[in-house]
Amino acid sequence: MHAAAADLPRPDAAPALRITLLRGGPGPERSVSFASGAEIAAALRRRGHCVHEADIGPDDLAALDAPADVIFIGLHGEFGEDGALQRILEQRGLKFTGSGAAASALAMNKIDAKRVAQCCGAQTAAWRHIRAADWPATRAAALATPDRAARASPPHAAGPAGTKDKPGRTEAAGRQADDLSDLSAPLVVKPVASGSSVETHVLPRADRDTIFTAIDRVLAAFGEALVERFIPGQETTVAVLEGRALPPIVIRPRAQFYDYRAKYEADDTEYLFDALPSPVLDGLMRGSEAIFAGLGCRHLARVDWIVDAAGTPWFLEANTLPGFTSHSLAPKAAARAGIGFDELCDRLARLALESRR
Repeated sequence: MHAAAADLPRPDAAPALRITLLRGGPGPERSVSFASGAEIAAALRRRGHCVHEADIGPDDLAALDAPADVIFIGLHGEFGEDGALQRILEQRGLKFTGSGAAASALAMNKIDAKRVAQCCGAQTAAWRHIRAADWPATRAAALATPDRAARASPPHAAGPAGTKDKPGRTEAAGRQADDLSDLSAPLVVKPVASGSSVETHVLPRADRDTIFTAIDRVLAAFGEALVERFIPGQETTVAVLEGRALPPIVIRPRAQFYDYRAKYEADDTEYLFDALPSPVLDGLMRGSEAIFAGLGCRHLARVDWIVDAAGTPWFLEANTLPGFTSHSLAPKAAARAGIGFDELCDRLARLALESRR
């Protein structure tokens, strides 16, 4: 059973807090951060807190000089979510919302997060890590093999042996992992460390030129790319609050996949809580709680999955600073559990206050 509002510990009534809300940041998710920040600030003020909103970046830390009981992090992606900001806050002895520096850095790197998920027992799609310096040789090797469709059988899970420009391998006895050596569809190409589906290319039926172009784009923007086997299925996400899973959400966008527009702009995306059988939902929640703990997360995080036609969940990635816009998933899951948006923001602020520096 998923967590209900009555099951989760609630903070006692407490005085209003001085809260510095950080939003903006230097990365491509800056606009999303401002949208989340506006919603969070309004909620905290409705709860009676004194909120100071401030932009922040690695070259401008003045916002941290304002007196505050708690720093509420409303950033996403670069600097805010990759552990860099958290490391600064820890060094200054400041209390802040979300996971610490180590967990944030671990989760932000999709390859490291996959390895943790595998150690927690989760299935992950076969994957390949490509660096810009290695791309010419990798490209040439792929061109030397036939451009063929991926196997019709379900994709193999990748095990923990994936390294630089080498595929992960399955641990299943007697099976060889899909090594992606030919770089043939169906594939997904994405940055190793970015969020909000920025430069994520879902290529279920693309030719090799299209795949190479996608890899070129990601390498040009980020210097390294994660190429993984595309698994058809239902996109599903599980928010974890204080170590306990909230109700899983199945996401059904009108578009091909849950891209930036579907996440932040479209009003035609469906969010379903009862679209999967109970045993699958229970497995998703248990798996998400295990990954939350394995990464060392605290307060709130979100774990994303694909559930295939056989009902098998495949881990995609973890998000230590989930969005707080009107379209965001973690607040929807909390509301389903009886925790309103304002209460959720208040709870996170008070959890930060109670956390050890």
